[in-house]
Amino acid sequence: MFWNKRGVFLATQVKLTAMAKAAGCAAKLNPATLDAILRKLPRQTDPRVLVGFDTNDDAGIYLIGEGLALVQTVDFFTPIVDDPFLFGQIAAANALSDVYAMGGRPVSSLSIVGFPEKGDPEILEQIMRGGLDKMKEAKCSVIGGHSIRNEDMLFGYAVTGLINPKSVWRNVGAKPGDMLLFTKPLGTGVITTALKKERAAPESLAAAVAAMSTLNAGAAAALREVEEKAQALRPIHAVTDVTGFSLLGHAREMALGDPAQGLQPVSFEIDHASFSYFPGAIEAAREGHLSGGLKNNRAFIGECVVFASGVAAEFQDLLFDPQTSGGFLVAIGPEHADFALSAFERHNVSAHRVGRVLPKRNPLIQVL
Repeated sequence: MFWNKRGVFLATQVKLTAMAKAAGCAAKLNPATLDAILRKLPRQTDPRVLVGFDTNDDAGIYLIGEGLALVQTVDFFTPIVDDPFLFGQIAAANALSDVYAMGGRPVSSLSIVGFPEKGDPEILEQIMRGGLDKMKEAKCSVIGGHSIRNEDMLFGYAVTGLINPKSVWRNVGAKPGDMLLFTKPLGTGVITTALKKERAAPESLAAAVAAMSTLNAGAAAALREVEEKAQALRPIHAVTDVTGFSLLGHAREMALGDPAQGLQPVSFEIDHASFSYFPGAIEAAREGHLSGGLKNNRAFIGECVVFASGVAAEFQDLLFDPQTSGGFLVAIGPEHADFALSAFERHNVSAHRVGRVLPKRNPLIQVL
């Protein structure tokens, strides 16, 4: 029997991360498998579907009427930390992030629960309390949900938001000359993999948990400030939140564009030294705490990426590392990059200039 950090009594102490083969967004399906399936599915024909699954965008956009559309997403995963309340918070922040990345305002959500039949119900209560706490912070109502018996513990949400259809940020549309900005540090995957092996340093885990449970609402608000200042210029050309497919995986999706919609492919030049990394993340990568998701990402994306000779193996691994509730990757007009960085700072969001967009060339992504 024990009391957790919030003074809540739990009947048994259970190491949640030991109950899952893969933690958080590292548990996603192999991107190669998913990509092969999605390519076989027909394109959407409903004219009200403004953004579907064709470009693996963060959320779908469905037109309701003049000036109003729905932003819809769903996200759930296995435990990434051992504290159930924190697990619930992180799962909620991660699900909400897709709405923020599209520029939307989350308004309602439905919980998704998979829980062992013989699991301690007090643990499930704390998971759901953590999720509800973060949803309240986002001013997003939880209006129901669905649960099943499942040996692998799962938790997350389907989230609905509202947006002006003329103000949608997509994960495609980057233009040559754009600057690439990124918020939040990298390394949640290697740190939480180290946690499963009981090798994560307390300060590393604390920093990663703090970032994973932080809403991307501040980052979205900062980008709206940039748009308001620029008015009709539309300086923000592409936005995506970086999660299980890694920084390089999501960068690939952004660079490929959407030729069917007139958004042509581009190439990225990325500086690995410009990123912020969680304390202990570099050491965790050097020690080989690499998830199966990281290896899948490398296998799927690797042919699109060329690393300069000076990029050490641990930094290569970190750029393929699955992130949970990660930061925003933003392609923005170069003349607006400095204002965007100052706007992020005003909203207490860590952000860095990490690269630039070039005309399409081979390789698709060059890492310096």
